[in-house]
Amino acid sequence: MIPLDKMVCVTAPGDGEYDFVSRVFCPGDAVPEDPVTGSAHSMLIPYWADKLQKTQMLAHQGAERGGELRCRLEGDRVYIGGQATTYLIGKVLLRQSDRAANPQG
Repeated sequence: MIPLDKMVCVTAPGDGEYDFVSRVFCPGDAVPEDPVTGSAHSMLIPYWADKLQKTQMLAHQGAERGGELRCRLEGDRVYIGGQATTYLIGKVLLRQSDRAANPQG
């Protein structure tokens, strides 16, 4: 087999409880399976909205530790909601030269 070094997203219609389901694998980033991936759903929501002719959907991602996502499409924007846990809080320190280039931040 050829090693997989990219992200792979698999999706399918839901089983009735969910409008669609998905799984995301990132073996090249040392993440065998991502339990919930907002970035993947930013692409899946427009796809399934078109297929299902719906702008609000309930999705499920993952197998063991997966999660439920509330999805909405409004024009060219996607909105994703669901349960979350704070994992890390921190600060990013910029060198003085970086601040001069970006006085806002």
